[in-house]
Order: sequence, then structure tokens, then C-alpha cells
Amino acid sequence: MLNVAVVGYGYWGPNLVRNFVEAPESEVVMVADISEANLKRVSSRYPAIQTTTSVDDIYNNNGIDAVVIATPVNTHYELALNALQSGKHVMVEKPMASSSEQAKHLIQEAQSRNLVLMVDHTFVYTGAVRKIANLVREGELGDVLYYDSTRINLGLFQHDVNVIWDLAVHDLSIIEYVLNKEPRAVSATGMSHVEGEPENVAYLTIYYDDNLIAHVNVNWLAPVKVRRTLIGGSKKMIVYDALEPIETIKIYDKGIEVETAEDIYRTLIGYRTGDMYSPKVEATEALQLEARHFIDCIKNGKTPETDGAAGLRVVKILEAASESIKNRGSVAELS
Repeated sequence: MLNVAVVGYGYWGPNLVRNFVEAPESEVVMVADISEANLKRVSSRYPAIQTTTSVDDIYNNNGIDAVVIATPVNTHYELALNALQSGKHVMVEKPMASSSEQAKHLIQEAQSRNLVLMVDHTFVYTGAVRKIANLVREGELGDVLYYDSTRINLGLFQHDVNVIWDLAVHDLSIIEYVLNKEPRAVSATGMSHVEGEPENVAYLTIYYDDNLIAHVNVNWLAPVKVRRTLIGGSKKMIVYDALEPIETIKIYDKGIEVETAEDIYRTLIGYRTGDMYSPKVEATEALQLEARHFIDCIKNGKTPETDGAAGLRVVKILEAASESIKNRGSVAELS
């Protein structure tokens, strides 16, 4: 049995605690939070779990094998580093750190101590995203041409990071997993409509080789909640609506046929329209699959699908996007 401690019981922490409690090979033995009110919620629901306002109680407890971190982004690095240095495996909420240098240090620390470092890129473990990834890898879509996402809602406003670091990070983790391609450059624009606060509306464009392009629209100031992604391929196209309870994924046999006419200055565009179908998607809760995967990696020495390297690649794009916003959308090259 793997003994797990969770740091942070605010917005996401309760979901993590529940799933590690329900996982068959783990036991949540301690939860840390600076809020006494949050800890009372823990004790009310899980009387057997110890609570503390000092994270040192977790670091100094030799009976704890792994630490799961669900706190504000600017605290991830220090909390994860201290956990690794105390000999504990770490799963940290997205994004894994506030900078690529911090992310690299965490990776090095985990490797030097032979510990598992995993990033909570939750959407990678959803049935829908895993189905999409399989379709792409099997060539069902043909060559992927674009990824276009709208991820908007009213709130929750964050004070330590902008909307790209809060919402676009989900799409970046999906893109990283599904496309499995190295981005070349990033361009982003954004604006803050609350004085003294980070950008609440942003548009992010990522450039790849082979004319592949990804675009993400994120917004904390929208009147409706939208979670819709279009993935266009040379053979077929996908509409992925994360808020759709039944037909989350729809695959369209639609596209264009390009022919060169006898007149070399004219190109003929033909349109292909076929069937639409919605494949079956695994219904297991993403966090439950993720918790079990984390446990399996620890017990069997495996590398997580969303390991520190995957987290670092996402943070590099976030950094480049932030730099581009400062320069009003100028393209930031990625090494």
C-alpha cells in the first residue's frame, strides 16, 4: 500500500484526495493546507486522515511515500523540490513550475534520487483525448493540419498567473500528447481588463513544421462556458466538445481535394463530404486513471506519460507565449 499525502485542499485538492482514497493501492494518510477551514472539511469527510497546517510534517514523516501538490503555481517549485529532497515521489498540479529553469531543476532532482516526478495534466487521461490520440497515431485523420481550441468561461480569475498559464495549459498538454511534435515558434496576444491583474483574455498561436498550426483562445471574461476543439486532417476532421455528455467526439469524413488545372495559374478545390460518427469513449474518471498510473509508475519503476519532461515542454511554450504578449504578439522562437 502506497502512503500518500496531499498538499492543498482548495479547489482541486478535494478531487485528488477522493481519487487517491478510492484507488485500490494507495492510502491518503495526511493533508496539509494553510486554511483551518479547509482542514475541517477534510476531517469531516475523512476522519482517519491526519491534517496539518505545516507541510514540514509531511516532509519529516518517513511513512509517507508520495506527495501530491495542488497549490498555486508560484508555490509548486519549492513544495515539489522539498518533497523530492525528503525522498518522496511527487505528482504536481499543472503547470509544474513558474519557469523552465525551475522545471529542469525538479527533473534533475527526481532523476538523481530515482524518484517519480509526474505532472497533473489531467486531460491527457480523459477517454476522449486518449481516443483522439489513437486516431491520430493510427492515421485515421491523415496528416494533421491544424488544432483550433476555444476554452472560455466567466472566472475563475487567478491572481498569480494569466489566463494562458491557467487555461491554455490544458490545451498545450493535449497538443503535446496528441500531436507528439516539436513546436518551432509561438505568438500570443492578451489583455487585462482588471487593473493590476494578469491578462484575462488571450489568443495563442503555435507553429510547427509541415504547415501544422495550433490556435488556442482562452478567456475568463466570457458569458458562456465553451470547451470545444477542432482538429483538421487531410482525410478526416474531429470536433471534440468536453462539455458534451454523450457524443464528446465527432469524426467527420469531410475535407478538400486539391487539383492543379491545365492553367498553371489556377488551382481547383474540390469538396468531399462523407459520414459523421461518434466513437465510444472510455468513461473512467480521468483523475482515477491518473492516480492509478502514478501508483503503478512508483511500484514498477515506470516513466509517467506526463512526466517532468512533458511538463517542461509545456512550461517552455507558456514562457514563450508570455514573452510574446509583452511584445504585442511578436513571434518567439522555441529552441
